[in-house]
Amino acid sequence: MAASEANTDDSLYPIAVLIDELRNEDVQLRLNSIKKLSTIALALGVDRTRTELIPFLTETIYDEDEVLLALAEQLGNFTPLVGGPEHVHCLLPPLESLATVEETVVRDKAVESLRNISQQHSTADLEQHFVPLVKRLASGDWFTSRTSACGLFSVCYPRVSGAVKADVRNHFRNLCQDDTPMVRRAAASKLGEFAKVVEPEYMKSDLIPMWANLALDEQDSVRLLAVEACVSIADLLQQEDVEHLVMPTLRQAAEDKSWRVRYTVADKFTELQKAVGSELTKADLVPAFQNLLKDCEAEVRAAAAQKVKDFCQNLPKDVQEQVIMNNILPCVKDLVSDPNQHVKSALASVIMGLSPILGKHNTIEHLLPMFLSQLKDECPEVRLSIISNLDCVNEVIGIQQLSQSLLPAIVELAEDVKWRVRLAIIEYMPLLAGQLGVEFFDEKLNTLCMTWLVDHVFAIREAATENLKKLVERFGSDWATNTVIPKVVSMSRDQNYLHRMTCLFCINVLAEACGPEVTSKLMLPTVLSLANDNVANVRFNVAKTLQRIGPVLDPSTMQSQVKPCLNKLNSDSDVDVRFFASEALSVLT
Repeated sequence: MAASEANTDDSLYPIAVLIDELRNEDVQLRLNSIKKLSTIALALGVDRTRTELIPFLTETIYDEDEVLLALAEQLGNFTPLVGGPEHVHCLLPPLESLATVEETVVRDKAVESLRNISQQHSTADLEQHFVPLVKRLASGDWFTSRTSACGLFSVCYPRVSGAVKADVRNHFRNLCQDDTPMVRRAAASKLGEFAKVVEPEYMKSDLIPMWANLALDEQDSVRLLAVEACVSIADLLQQEDVEHLVMPTLRQAAEDKSWRVRYTVADKFTELQKAVGSELTKADLVPAFQNLLKDCEAEVRAAAAQKVKDFCQNLPKDVQEQVIMNNILPCVKDLVSDPNQHVKSALASVIMGLSPILGKHNTIEHLLPMFLSQLKDECPEVRLSIISNLDCVNEVIGIQQLSQSLLPAIVELAEDVKWRVRLAIIEYMPLLAGQLGVEFFDEKLNTLCMTWLVDHVFAIREAATENLKKLVERFGSDWATNTVIPKVVSMSRDQNYLHRMTCLFCINVLAEACGPEVTSKLMLPTVLSLANDNVANVRFNVAKTLQRIGPVLDPSTMQSQVKPCLNKLNSDSDVDVRFFASEALSVLT
């Protein structure tokens, strides 16, 4: 008997520890105990987890938000620990409570877990346990429970009987008409998802009127979410139904008094374009897009400008060029000189993509003046966007048409006071080099690339060395031997020790690109000479460089030149130099 009692005490111990830790004043201890729930549930077994642990958790949901968040997440994976799908409904009470709390992230996680475990319910259990939970949340006194309910309709609707479906649709309709804006927002955000599981006949009779009402809501935050739902709804309807049921509301949204709604229309425009089809695009969306490109709010113009290329690409082929030339290009010309730099930047990031669509003649006649204007823009982001997308134009008309205007823009960006702008142009230099050709590059841009190697910002010097490697890979080792290596070697004699170190960094990356012969003849002597530098930082970088280029060199050079140098550095007076020399020797031997 005593042994039996002892066993019972042992089996109670995990739940006792959990209760103690959950009641501890230290939030971290409570959080840790929640994260160990699965271990405790395993120790208790499925029966006691259902009868003791879950009720206990349900009764004690009044904790810190981070503890509740962890609990909501844990319960979503608890199905095996309560005995599998036939008992999964016992997880609903604690999750229902969590779905009503004030903190949004906790409610969202509880809804996510409820959505997960809904799939594990049998059809009978879904109707008996899950749907009543959804209805309770949907008719709760607090808006928190009603907002949570909105995310649960789509997961239970497809698997319930016709009578229950009608009731579910009715509850969703009530939420779409709720007095509280937060609830209507939640309903609007889930309407598109719900539409995908509702039968076509109820889609027209029930959901379209709900959506139309939300699209006319007094709160713009609700109306803009209705615009997002429009994509899903239009995708599900026949073409003639889209024209009669969706387009009137969409036209209204594109001219909404709130810029946030118009911004959402602009942001979703290409998705809407695909959803409504080519005929409605020609008739309705082209004029709407023109208006958005001319909108009085800069945020709307920027969002529409960002979609110019995609919108033009998706136009029906039979009218593509005509629509672009007559309707879109006049608006684009105005945006090139827009007073807002964000609008100009958004346009510059996509405008080059119009070249392949319009072809060589139209690009030269209509787009080229715009590109040249943007290359002279006062905003560095605009100039940078044009340069970074040059490959589109190069394929259509060749780079020579742009080269004269390109050079001043590149030079300005290369010398910009903002180091991040300088960094960005360095990253595009190999692309430009390939498009401009070696002669133009050597004449106009080579000096620029060498200047970056002595920039006062380390990130620029580092990027410039990597840039050299890419240029050598593109132009070949002969070009490197004649053009780059002499300038790199000359930096080893610079008074500034940082420049001497940059010389070593360049050799690190050039050795691999140039191969053993060029490395041993032209670069290794410079590295060895710097082993006698009076700055310890330079000397230990010599050791690191020798370690890096060692695998490129032939064995005889390693024995006769590299190892003696490393042995000398290994007895250097500076501890860091000795460390790196020793490491290099161990790697290379």
